[in-house]
Amino acid sequence: MRTIRDYRYVDPADRGASVAIGNFDGVHLGHRSVIDLARNKAVDLNCPLGVMTFEPHPRQYFAPDAPPFRLMNAEARAHRLEKLGVERLYELNFNAALSSLTAQEFAQQVIVEGFGLKHVVVGADFSFGKGRSGNAQTLIDLGGELGFGVTIAPLIADDRGEFSSTSIRTALSDGKPEDAARMLGHLHRIEGPVISGDQRGRDLGYPTANLAIDGLHPPKFGVYAVLVDVLEGPHKGHYQGAASIGLRPTFGGEDPNLEVYIFDFSGDIYGIDISVALVGYQRPELKFDTLEALIEQIDADCVESRKILNAL
Repeated sequence: MRTIRDYRYVDPADRGASVAIGNFDGVHLGHRSVIDLARNKAVDLNCPLGVMTFEPHPRQYFAPDAPPFRLMNAEARAHRLEKLGVERLYELNFNAALSSLTAQEFAQQVIVEGFGLKHVVVGADFSFGKGRSGNAQTLIDLGGELGFGVTIAPLIADDRGEFSSTSIRTALSDGKPEDAARMLGHLHRIEGPVISGDQRGRDLGYPTANLAIDGLHPPKFGVYAVLVDVLEGPHKGHYQGAASIGLRPTFGGEDPNLEVYIFDFSGDIYGIDISVALVGYQRPELKFDTLEALIEQIDADCVESRKILNAL
């Protein structure tokens, strides 16, 4: 997959694609339906399959001090899109210049002159242009005027409701990763480089890999059964584990993070990118009066995590 970030300087090989446009936070089943329609058009038109998205997320750009809301960072989104067979990722820098384009200017300058797109697919609730002035019908009208095809994808739902990033955030806040996975079509994952921690886990006999969750919507704090992918290096591979997400109340933590104990693993993965998939929520965070009580609970947590994971 090739990543293109500037519509003003485009290699000819990156022009003329069939593209799904959106933020694609989480890359859930609704997003995948949009991408699949773009894929079908790419086959019909004999052109590359692309996704156009924006970084930072427009909501993050316009409200930088709002609480974290993203389900995945840009790298995790790119990994997921590549797994879906996307060949061109148009990850546009969302800045003052791009946000000031009207719907007409966006279609003319970005879709036509910049990328020369043959076809675009958007969701029925799509909006674009300065002040969100354009909608799906606007895009259809501009496509007819400027010479690119447009498909509007219907919103996807099941008997429990619409698949949306908002619904997935709610499921994660409620400690229901299985409900999030139902809408995502895959387990919710937190990805990033392993950072240095306080190394208390090693002293307790449970060395952990630590991930920052800055900028991400925090799942319900507590202990989870997880699957872990080490994405690079000599220990690259798939593992099982138990993870704690939260503030570490026994030790007076202030910044939430994710700590994962990887079962049957030994190796140095500091600085290595890993991906942690939330399988099952086990219990909330607790504060323990003694280290012995904490270790006893960790022992029980790991037994329960293995039970959950072995049942998959």
